[in-house]
Amino acid sequence: MQISIEISLYPLQNDYIPPISAFIERLKSYSELKVIGNTMSTQVYGEYETALRIVNTEMQRTHQQYPKAAFVMKVLNGDLSPNE
Repeated sequence: MQISIEISLYPLQNDYIPPISAFIERLKSYSELKVIGNTMSTQVYGEYETALRIVNTEMQRTHQQYPKAAFVMKVLNGDLSPNE
């Protein structure tokens, strides 16, 4: 089953761009995912269990590096990625 995830990271610190960029780049490093970013959020597409496992791993990694960070996430059934 395919899944679409919309996720936003809000590091609660003054220098917030580096943690966001690092999180997105780590997600992009997984060949199992399609990752599309924009100025408001990042969209992740892939197989349900795999995508959630990877996002969970990378969220935990972010929290270990930046303890004061909030994630907002929407999870939708199916691959709703834009046609390219």
